[in-house]
Amino acid sequence: STPIKSSAASDVYKRQSLKGLNRNQFESAMMKILRYRLKTVGKFKVYCTQSTFYMEPEEEDVDMDLAFDRVRTVFGLAALSRAVVCEKDFDTICRTAEEYLGDSLHGIKTFKVEARRSDKTYPMTSPELMRELGAYLLGLHNYLRVDVKNPQFKVIVEIRDYGAYIHGPKIPGEGGLPVGTSGRALNMLSGGIDSPVAAYRMAKRGLALDHIHFASPPYTSERAKLKVKALAQKITPYTGSSNLFVVPYTKPQEYIRDNAPDVLFTVLMRRSMMRIANRIATRQGCEALITGESLAQVASQTVKALQCTDAAQDLPILRPLIGMDKTEIIETSRHIGTYETSILPYEDCCTIFTPPHPKIRPELSEILEAEAGMPGLAELEAEAAEATERIRLRITDDVEFEG
Repeated sequence: STPIKSSAASDVYKRQSLKGLNRNQFESAMMKILRYRLKTVGKFKVYCTQSTFYMEPEEEDVDMDLAFDRVRTVFGLAALSRAVVCEKDFDTICRTAEEYLGDSLHGIKTFKVEARRSDKTYPMTSPELMRELGAYLLGLHNYLRVDVKNPQFKVIVEIRDYGAYIHGPKIPGEGGLPVGTSGRALNMLSGGIDSPVAAYRMAKRGLALDHIHFASPPYTSERAKLKVKALAQKITPYTGSSNLFVVPYTKPQEYIRDNAPDVLFTVLMRRSMMRIANRIATRQGCEALITGESLAQVASQTVKALQCTDAAQDLPILRPLIGMDKTEIIETSRHIGTYETSILPYEDCCTIFTPPHPKIRPELSEILEAEAGMPGLAELEAEAAEATERIRLRITDDVEFEG
């Protein structure tokens, strides 16, 4: 059989680190996630031993490429590899290593064999196994030489209770914490570059996510909404399945435009959105809000403006991008596959009615005074929250939007 083998991220499972003695809880959460990710691929046996997870197919003709892709984006895994299992007989190990990895040795100059022996009853020590298997492979590939410090390719053999696991080099995993082990939060998802990256970074710290988007038809189009849905779908391989809440925000936005000083419009709108997001987050059992704000990137993201925004509601606001440069954010968006969709030129309700010269250092007192002059805003916000559309997004769904 050809299982997937993955090592747990060290910051999850070392007893001295983040979560103390909750190791079993995290391993159980991880196995639940892995089983769910693989459920539509085929039947797998998933188990954990010594902080290493094994996913072994229990039926023929399983698409292992698809299975590996499903597992590769799971947070909490430090490294992954595909392995083949054979009997713990040295001759069988040699033949299997050549059959499974022999093609990978073509076109390279240096290699090494690594061996680990958790089954101490196996008659060969790890150094003996490395030496003898290396000699066998050199006999078949005489153009190679051994480089124990910096090889181009590693052949790795692990002798365990149930057999010998043979695999090539591990690929890096996403690291972080298993999604859902740190609670749940609501991500403010616009159509831009930043907010999908914010979702990715907070999911990496173990937060399960839902998303909220504010639409203002006819100022924003149905295509803009579909773009945001596509962004939310594109990050499900990292965040897991989620809900996208689309708020009809036209009436509150027009009301603010018509009844408040234009220089304060952006901050007043952000505060209004935060109050609506708080309602929906509370209803969903979310414990925090997430934004893609980066300090001083625009007028609404100065320290004074953020202070005014935070005071609008009482949930913690997490800003994982607050100290990142735009180039760093773009690099991450390319990594998670959202950049090309994010730059498509569809309207965003945060950019309509924007004043030419917004106030960059607003005082909370003047914001509260402006809101006191808008007695109808609270009712409009409540109506928008009640009329919100919920869209369910699953990892297995296809991205239907094309720009």
